[in-house]
Amino acid sequence: MADDRAVPPRGPQDFEKVLDQSSTEAASFEMRDTSPLAKFHHFLHANPTAAPVVVLILSCLVFGVIANNFFSAFNLSLIIQQVTIIGILGAAQTLVILTAGIDLSVAAIMVLSYMVMGRLAVQGDVPAILAVVIGLSVGLACGLFNGSLATRARLVPIAVALLSWVFLLGLDLPLIYVVPIGMIAGLAIGWLNFGPALELRLPPFIVTLGAWSIFFALNLWYSESETVRSQDIDATAPLLKVFGLRVELLGAQFTLGSFLMVGIFIVLWYALNWTAWGRAVYAVGDDREAAELSGIRTDRVLLSVYGAAGFLCALGGWAAIGRVGSASPQSFYEGNLDAITAVVIGGTSLFGGRGAIFGTLFGALIVGVFRSGLKLGGVDVLWQTFAVGLLIIVAVAMDQWIRRVSA
Repeated sequence: MADDRAVPPRGPQDFEKVLDQSSTEAASFEMRDTSPLAKFHHFLHANPTAAPVVVLILSCLVFGVIANNFFSAFNLSLIIQQVTIIGILGAAQTLVILTAGIDLSVAAIMVLSYMVMGRLAVQGDVPAILAVVIGLSVGLACGLFNGSLATRARLVPIAVALLSWVFLLGLDLPLIYVVPIGMIAGLAIGWLNFGPALELRLPPFIVTLGAWSIFFALNLWYSESETVRSQDIDATAPLLKVFGLRVELLGAQFTLGSFLMVGIFIVLWYALNWTAWGRAVYAVGDDREAAELSGIRTDRVLLSVYGAAGFLCALGGWAAIGRVGSASPQSFYEGNLDAITAVVIGGTSLFGGRGAIFGTLFGALIVGVFRSGLKLGGVDVLWQTFAVGLLIIVAVAMDQWIRRVSA
């Protein structure tokens, strides 16, 4: 017979009882130091783009006073046009630096990509739109090559590219076809994840430094150190110059390349702030091991970041043809440092995990404003370079100061 006796309710045990006269309020964490400097410190930490915005506004005000015609529509639109290419390269560099890496080959990838576009369209009788697609694919392949060495390298795609070059050269195929076909063949095999993977995880600085030399030599070999002239592009492939077309807006002239740059930043802002991929990028940059423990496939994230950076560099190469009007293998090799400068001045931490994509846009504009203002003020080019170098040091020092905020 079941026991029908009522079971008395269980009371709290001794260790569950709250001590008499103890506070039951929830814990709160407040800043111990409430001075204006401490509040400003925390504000900058919470808003990475605040510092470059303030610097940009102050710079415009100062140069507007000391330089004639600084605020003219022509000069302001010229600044935007001048920073277009560096802004696009800076966007690519920002993705890599957010993961606590760095890419020293962004300019070399851009030059190689637009040389492929130019030579195929002008000298190879390839339709301009197809030449652009091939050039973008070459940039993507270069980015994935960097990413594979920084994560898990597969030797089969690289071997396929090299063997394709040897085979095609043996058939006496013109060089302008050999390089892109080989790279795209390696890219296609790479997408299949075919072949054993080697856990290399080489330092990005060393990887991209070596890649810069590789792409630079490949570019000179492919281009034969010859420039694709503006007249030839106009005659056979005007599509390559589409981003150099000018649009008048509010009395100022802008190129389509400037709108491309702004569009790239908007897309990346959305991707980094409103997608799981963007959150994974920040997590990998902040602490890669913790990101792996939380289930993020860090190798895939890094590979996608380097691939996207390479694609953006190739897109910047297309815009560069419109900006310059020709395709020269000797141009834009200072773009690496300029891109890193824009990223650092824009508030993105070189240690990864902190920064905002629009900060890089403001950083590029700051460099453009400084150079334009100093030039209009009659300052020698030497001191213009000095001012930009000083900006970099101040920006890095500011970043170190901001990172000292205690959680």
